[in-house]
Order: sequence, then structure tokens, then C-alpha cells
Amino acid sequence: MSRIGKLPVELGTKVQVTISGSTVTVKGPKGELVKSFDPCVSIKQEGSQVIVEPKGDDRFSMAMHGTVRAIIANMVKGVQTPFAKDLEIQGVGFKAALSGKVLDLSLGYSHPVKYEIPAGITLQVKDGTQIHVEGADRCVVGQVAADIKRYYPVEPYKGKGVRIVGEFIRRKEGKKKA
Repeated sequence: MSRIGKLPVELGTKVQVTISGSTVTVKGPKGELVKSFDPCVSIKQEGSQVIVEPKGDDRFSMAMHGTVRAIIANMVKGVQTPFAKDLEIQGVGFKAALSGKVLDLSLGYSHPVKYEIPAGITLQVKDGTQIHVEGADRCVVGQVAADIKRYYPVEPYKGKGVRIVGEFIRRKEGKKKA
């Protein structure tokens, strides 16, 4: 059995959890998250804890046991304090601007790249090169950061592109003059 799955999920004082079948709704001061899970695990609330147990002894139930518990724990954590990722744009003329619910990226292409911001996510642009992504759903925050990075990943020679702050980029040596 999963060591992570055995642990109960502690609920904060401001968090409310509603469980109906295999659907879990978590409400908190920073938002509301709803997620449906596979019925191979049983989810129940006892006091201020959520307990996840596998229904069977098969491999899939055991695998989902720890996964479902971790997702519920992230939901509870996200509605209390939102998850965040910081992106950095490097390159001459590379910049970002926010206009309503659209992020405009100038990344050296012949046209500006427009990224529509999904619901539940807030973006902040500082100095045109720093992007702060924030939201209650950890999975969506990571996906938004990955989508923005995918428009111009960091190239290994000059280091130009969009990077996640703290990410290691292996640099390559350029051509040598003989």
C-alpha cells in the first residue's frame, strides 16, 4: 500500500470539502476546485480529515490510492494559498505585455504571439520580461507555464528564450575559430 496514500489529508479551518461519490469539491478563501476521480478508491471525510482507501487489491487501485490522496492534498493547499510559477524572458527585443485576458508575447517572430489566459489563473507582467503565473489548481498553473515556455524554449547557444525561474539550462560552446 502507498505510504503517501495512508496519510490523512488535514483540512484547514477555512476549508470545506464536499464528497459525492467519486467527485470531490474543495472550497476555500482563494477559490473552489472540483475534481472527479476513478471509483477504484473510496474517499471519505472524518472530522477535519479526508481519508482515501483503495477498494480492491489490484495494481491500478493501489496506484491510484496515493495519486488521489496527493491530488486532494494539493486541492486543499491550493484553495488556502495559491500555487505560483515565475517565468523569465531573455533576448534582445523579447518582451511580454498583458491586455485583458490575453498575454501578448514578442519573441522575435514576424508576428506577436497571443496566449489566452484560462479561467482561474492570474498573470502579472513585471518589466516586460518577468511573468508571474498564479492559481489555485497546481496542474493548471504548471500547464500554463509550460504552454508559454513552449512558444520559444531556451536555445543552448545564446540562452535566448522563455525559461522557468530556477530551471537549469545546459549551455553549449559555439564554433571555434581555427
